[in-house]
Amino acid sequence: MSRITLTSAVMSLALTTAASAQTEIELWHAMGGALGESVNQIAENFNASQDDVRLTPVFKGTYEETLTAGIAAFRAGEQPHIMQVFDAGAATVIGAKGATIPVQDLLSDNGVDFNIEDYISGVRYFFADSDGKMIGMPFNSSSPIMYYNVDALEAAGVTPPATWEEFQETTAPALAAAGYIPLAQSHLPWIFTENFHSRHNLPFATNDNGYGGLDTQILVNNDAIKAHFTALTEWQDAGYFEWYGTGWGDNQTPFEEGKVAIWLGSSGSFGGLAQKDLGFDFSATYLPYWEAVTSEPKQTFIGGAALFAMSGKSDAENAATARFFEYLTAPETQVLWHKETGYVPITEAAYEMAAAEGYYAEQPAAEIGIKQLSLAAGENTRGYRMGFYVQIRDVMNREYGRILTGETSVEDAFATIEEEANQLLSRFAQTQG
Repeated sequence: MSRITLTSAVMSLALTTAASAQTEIELWHAMGGALGESVNQIAENFNASQDDVRLTPVFKGTYEETLTAGIAAFRAGEQPHIMQVFDAGAATVIGAKGATIPVQDLLSDNGVDFNIEDYISGVRYFFADSDGKMIGMPFNSSSPIMYYNVDALEAAGVTPPATWEEFQETTAPALAAAGYIPLAQSHLPWIFTENFHSRHNLPFATNDNGYGGLDTQILVNNDAIKAHFTALTEWQDAGYFEWYGTGWGDNQTPFEEGKVAIWLGSSGSFGGLAQKDLGFDFSATYLPYWEAVTSEPKQTFIGGAALFAMSGKSDAENAATARFFEYLTAPETQVLWHKETGYVPITEAAYEMAAAEGYYAEQPAAEIGIKQLSLAAGENTRGYRMGFYVQIRDVMNREYGRILTGETSVEDAFATIEEEANQLLSRFAQTQG
């Protein structure tokens, strides 16, 4: 064998040995399109930043499809190392005994400093247990905010409403007179139910909104939210509000087309909106609140999803997962994710870095979700923890659709939601026995 051939063989063997020494971990996620590209970029950057761990992201479809695939894989002993789980599915994966390793324990056990106070206020506890221990690592975190067409509001001679009373009495009539549909929104359960309760600091369920135990009952059938939905029907009749069905994009598109003046959507939508040529200037501010319900509106909580470290892996694999989480939460990584996608940076350090770079001076609307998540907290603002919540949201969407199409009354709809939701919660509790 020639010296050149021998040298090449030695180098190839060395490279193969180095590659085989890497710990391979896999992340199952539900981020498609441009968001999926951002996930792939983070994985590539992480892999390039060190030689010990190689992360492979795998797109598994929608949130629901990813959760279903992950549960099936766990039962077969073939679970990934990391699984993305959305807000409504959190109780399912957290309630599955032995399925996950709490991220707080994973990091501490592998020498990574962890302090839950390092995370921005509205992010800290949604994916935590009843004792405040973080179980899932917040990932694509967002909050519902109010986007508005600057040109439309200027044409109507109004400013963004701080309260729903102001919207009803001043903003909506002026916008309608100027030829706009004043209001649309993209997720009635998330925006007008879950975060309605948080914004007004109202209990959403018994047992500390479900964090305190399985014998939980939903408290959605209350006067404040029923008054809100009654107002929605009145606004719809007056031409102040339009509902385009349950599809997220079906409600966002009329805003992008300049037909709707105010759209309630996700702070995570900022990145996509900013990249489009809308033909008008847009900005954002906090969700309005009812002054008749509270004079001290509180923070909202996050939507989106978290990354869960799945159990049943070797110590080396768990250490590799901890290393990725450490990289993911680094300020530089979070700022990159924040700027590319519009999702909030989950730590105070990342928020401060983005501010120091002048990002919010250039894009003030990008800061609204963070500021709203950092408003004063209340006893009912950290979120909720209810099993079979995906199905409960389905019940809500069905009944809300029936309200807005005139098929049922607000009273009857909320009575039905309460009854069916509590049946689902009871069934979930039985599965955890």
